[in-house]
Amino acid sequence: MDSLYFSLLALSLIAFLPLSSSTYRQMSGGSSLSVENSDDVLMSPNGTFSAGFYPVGNNAYAFAIWFSKPTCLVLQHCTVVWMANRSNPVNGRRSKLLLLQTGNLILTDAGQFNVWATGTASLSTVRLQLNETGNLVLSSSDGTTLWQSFDSPTDTLLPLQPLTRHASLVSQITKGNYSSGFYKFFFNDDNVLRLLYDGPEVSSIYWPDVWLLSWQVGRFSSTGRRNAQMDSLGSFNSSDSLGFRSTDYGADGIQRRLTIDYDGNLRLYSREEREKTWVVSWEALAQPCRIHGLCGENSMCSYSPSNGRKCSCLEGYKVRNQSDWSYGCVPEFDSSIIASRDFTFIRIRNAEFFGYDYGVSENKTLKECETECLQKVDCKGFQYKFIGSRGFYDCYPKALLRNGHRPPNFDGDVYIKLPKAYVTLKKKELSKKTMSLGCPPNTSINLERSYAVSQDNGILKFMMWFACALGVVEIISIFLVWLFLNRGRGDENVAKEGYFLAATGFKRMTFYELKVATKNFSQEIGRGGAGIVYKGMLTDGRVVAVKRLNEANQGEAEFLAEVNTIGKLNHMHLIDMLGFCAEKKHRLLVYEYMEHGSLAEKLESHQLDWQKRYDIALGSAKGLAYLHDECLEWILHCDVKPQNILLDSGYQPKVSDFGLSELRDRGKLSSYSFSKIRGTRGYMAPEWVFNRPITSKVDVYSYGIVTLELVTGKSPRKGIQSLEGGQVEEMDLVTWVKEKRKGSETKETWIEGIVDPTLEDKYDKKKMGILVEVALECVQEDRDARPTMTQVVERLLRPNQPLIRKY
Repeated sequence: MDSLYFSLLALSLIAFLPLSSSTYRQMSGGSSLSVENSDDVLMSPNGTFSAGFYPVGNNAYAFAIWFSKPTCLVLQHCTVVWMANRSNPVNGRRSKLLLLQTGNLILTDAGQFNVWATGTASLSTVRLQLNETGNLVLSSSDGTTLWQSFDSPTDTLLPLQPLTRHASLVSQITKGNYSSGFYKFFFNDDNVLRLLYDGPEVSSIYWPDVWLLSWQVGRFSSTGRRNAQMDSLGSFNSSDSLGFRSTDYGADGIQRRLTIDYDGNLRLYSREEREKTWVVSWEALAQPCRIHGLCGENSMCSYSPSNGRKCSCLEGYKVRNQSDWSYGCVPEFDSSIIASRDFTFIRIRNAEFFGYDYGVSENKTLKECETECLQKVDCKGFQYKFIGSRGFYDCYPKALLRNGHRPPNFDGDVYIKLPKAYVTLKKKELSKKTMSLGCPPNTSINLERSYAVSQDNGILKFMMWFACALGVVEIISIFLVWLFLNRGRGDENVAKEGYFLAATGFKRMTFYELKVATKNFSQEIGRGGAGIVYKGMLTDGRVVAVKRLNEANQGEAEFLAEVNTIGKLNHMHLIDMLGFCAEKKHRLLVYEYMEHGSLAEKLESHQLDWQKRYDIALGSAKGLAYLHDECLEWILHCDVKPQNILLDSGYQPKVSDFGLSELRDRGKLSSYSFSKIRGTRGYMAPEWVFNRPITSKVDVYSYGIVTLELVTGKSPRKGIQSLEGGQVEEMDLVTWVKEKRKGSETKETWIEGIVDPTLEDKYDKKKMGILVEVALECVQEDRDARPTMTQVVERLLRPNQPLIRKY
């Protein structure tokens, strides 16, 4: 009988303490966990999650849940998914988590104060258990859930954890500081999930864009429900129709978490259970500077993939707190003692400071806008923005200068109000600095040391030391040469891969890896003079386009240098590179896969309405303008044609194949010569044929041909049959369009005569006319008479303004 009793007792203890004397599977009423015992933790059935006291500072602890698989050698390196008292940590001595017999779960600080409690009660026995999903559940003996951590998330949502109207995700305040921060992911009163910056002084919603109606961003609040959830495969779905998937959707053995990070971005992270590193598999905002509050008041946010996010003060302002840019910048002048007439304005091009307007004044001149701001004592400046749909400028006087950044292709400027005396002083200081540039003085650092002077022969001693040093250097050199000649290629590739991954943000891949991804290069989706493009799928489930370049004459170092430059390009209308391969003679580039293929395919299949064609012309022009005018090295594309303009799922264009073989230094453009003609027949500028100097205007010409093809639906590579003077003549596309214009009495009739008949008169005649006018300007034989791509963008963005013909 005694043996049976002890056997049952042992089994009950195993259920309670399965791993060690202080690692629990569950807690029952009357038990506790102590902060002073680091092994006092609750463990999920398979050990994926642990719950216990987690260090958040010096002698400061929070009761938390974290991933314990893979094993964290140092507790502080574990990934926390929930905290009970994130903003009110407890002491490292005598603090406990107690489960009372009454059913209340409380957290005490140093045995004196209760800092957190569930406020639950039960007449029956209770237990606390950590499930394999990461949910900490307090339940009664009949299975009723009294409280669960899934109902009160902190900054993280786990698979199968619901997000409801009563719950929200709140970020950490900074990296390493787990207290509640300023960013929030929640259901707003309109039943739509939003991201909010709720700072100490101001608050504002920044995702989705507040100037758009919910239905314009694919959100619908009419259901009246507020619930969302992520499944274990990586799919998130919400009652407001927000839905997204991780890039590794469907993969097995993946740990996932949706976290609102301290920088305000909402990210979905994925990790294989055996790996230490989390990978971002989805994020809400690709442009970090769109997040409010990052840089504070009177500052500007900038971002590049290679350098990350950077904050800088506006002219006339200085940083308030060097260690925390969220405090922003303060004026270097006292505006309260300056009369309004003593202010002037400095211009920041293509910048936006969102929100905090006094109002909007429509159809204002720049002078009128300046006067309006000067009349308001507290006006800090104004936004001056062109409204393309109405054809004039609107003025937005600013009470505060917050959320400053430069959105891609933003058609507006900001004018900052500064004292005239300050601006004059700064100009003088800048002039002095410019004139005094020179070599810095030769200075040395004096060390506070003294040495006894030796009486030995200095020259003899020097020669002996020199001989010894020379021998040591020779031995080390021989050893290093031996290491270099015998080192493994694998280590070299790993080092290069790490460098390029850090420098460009994309991955170096092996030829075998891409061979498997493309099923031995079996599915061809395009080809050109530089190589063939294949469809493939990476091991993480991403569908990609793999371009296998023709056997290159260039070496690996030159190819990698060019790939590094490609990685620095970042524009919504340029194709994104995801990886590359440079292995022996193989040169491959891995790009994002574009669902709708090339513009050439869509023109042949007659699937584009007039609005899509106009948007494609505008987007392509923006991409080329970026290459020509906004990059330091990239100048020429050299092969603009419909085959090299790809369309994403929303028919937004992305220019591809942009000049891999022709990197150009902007400052030395005039000294470059081309050894051979580049481009495709029908799209090539006359400069190529007549051996004239090559500039960015060759791309302008090619763009003009593509635009004519968009309008007419006719390929420039095929002769057009036309009946002229009773005889059938064959002419090229440009000549045919010009002849149509010459033979028509009105603009409307000749436009109707050239527009693609498959549109069936369902198009905006004015905008199609603008496309034709711009195209004809671009295809002029005199390169100097052609507009720049930037001017083309401005014309297409302002369809109500007259065409500028002086270039």
